Order: sequence, then structure tokens, then C-alpha cells
Amino acid sequence: MRENALELHGVCKKYGGFALRNVGFTLPRGTVMGLIGENGAGKTTTIKAVLDLIRPDSGEITVLGEHGSNPSVREKIGVVLEDGGFPSTMSAAQVSTLLGRAYKNWNAEQFASYIEKFGIDREKAIRDYSKGMKTKLNIAAALSHDAELLLLDEPTSGLDPVVRDEVLDLLYDFMQDENHAILLSSHITSDLDKIADEITFIHKGEVLLSEPRDELLDTCGILRCTADQLDALDPSAVRAKRVGAFGCEALVRRDGVPANWSVNPVNIEQIMLFLTRGEDAR
Repeated sequence: MRENALELHGVCKKYGGFALRNVGFTLPRGTVMGLIGENGAGKTTTIKAVLDLIRPDSGEITVLGEHGSNPSVREKIGVVLEDGGFPSTMSAAQVSTLLGRAYKNWNAEQFASYIEKFGIDREKAIRDYSKGMKTKLNIAAALSHDAELLLLDEPTSGLDPVVRDEVLDLLYDFMQDENHAILLSSHITSDLDKIADEITFIHKGEVLLSEPRDELLDTCGILRCTADQLDALDPSAVRAKRVGAFGCEALVRRDGVPANWSVNPVNIEQIMLFLTRGEDAR
């Protein structure tokens, strides 16, 4: 059995008005995990904890079989943060020089190849890049030092559909090596429909689910029914519900609903909305 690329167990971190509460999930190698949740749910905080940019109050994080703060592990992690990461006055050429000092396995030729492919001006300051170009620059950097794990925080946010597809193609190519893994934080669930193998949903600092995407979509559905029908179901079959004046909608486990009842397919966005805005969200 291959080792997991990432393991979080009982990770807690308390801020003034926010806290991660017992966050835990496992990302196997060869897997793309979509990390979803509304703004402020804890996605970025979780990624920063994995990167050892913040220290959890408790819990354990293992990255590629070792503690995430180990320098040898950091060499194997490619990172794209939503707020960039490089000084806006730098050019792509200067970024390459900087990262050549930071990473033992920095591949300047590979980075230059990406820059050329993306049509990025090597000498132009980053502040003059479009959002799409900034994202591509960060992805080029993440893919140019033999990374085994990519940690991506909203890499396709604000990009037009064409550029988003280009970014997803790069991630798909990265995953051709079965030892690689990706943790992809995103609120664009259509991107996750294309590339994610697993879905982890975090809400108010707490993981509500972490399951294989296909299994989640196959086993769950949306039931439209009366209040009496909903009450007749085993409570364990109902993951979340909405009760209105004209009936009920519920996110249900298909195997807990009578076979002659109609259960509609569900997508990731609908699951997210039910678990955050429905009653009995959990």
C-alpha cells in the first residue's frame, strides 16, 4: 500500500473569532482532493497549517510521511496561494533566480519552458500581470522543482473559462505520476467535477465530510417530499433538509429511502448548499 501524501488528525487552532476544530482527513498519493467550503470556513487556515505557516494548538499533521516542517519535505511541496507569494516588483526571471537559491531541485529550464508556453514576459514586473498570468507564474514555479504534493488555494478563482481549463490541464498532467497528489481548495465546484477524486467539506472550521467524490454523488441525492414522508424516514438517511410552506427538500442517502420514491441526482455545489444552509447541517 502506498503511503498517504497528507494526513491531518485532530488539528485545532483558535483565533479571536474563529477556530479550526478537530480537522482531520487523509489524502492518498495518486489522488486529487477538492477542499470546499464557504469563504471563512477554514480552507486557507488549513493549508497554512499544513505548510507550517501557522502552528496548530493541537493535533498532528504528516506530509509525505514526515512532519511538514522538515526542510526535506518542503522541497517536495509545490504551493500556489490565492494572494500570490512573490513580490510584485519582481519579474519572472528574478523569480527563477530566487527559487534557484531556495530549492535544491530547482529546474530553471523547465520553469523557462512554462513561462514561454504561457506567453509570460520574463522581464515584466509581476504587478503588471493579469490575474491569469500571475496564477500561471505561480503554477509554473510550483511545478519546476520536482514537487510530489501540490497545495493550491483557489488557483482558478477569477480566471476566465479558457484559462481555467489550461490550469486544470496542467494539474491533470501532473497527476500522470501516481506518486503525486493535489490538495485543491476551490469554491468553483465545476472544476472539482472535472478533476477531483475526493471531496473534503469544511464548515465553520469543522470537517463535515471527507469522501470519494464518485461515491458521494452515487450514494446521495435530493428528495422532494412532504413533511410526513420526511418524518417517516430513518434520521440517519437524512444528511440535511429544508422545510418550506409547500413541502420539503432533503439531502438523503439513497439506500435509506424507499425504492419507489423518486430521488434526484445531486452535484457538489448542491451538497455544499444543503450542508451549510439546510437544517440539521452536519
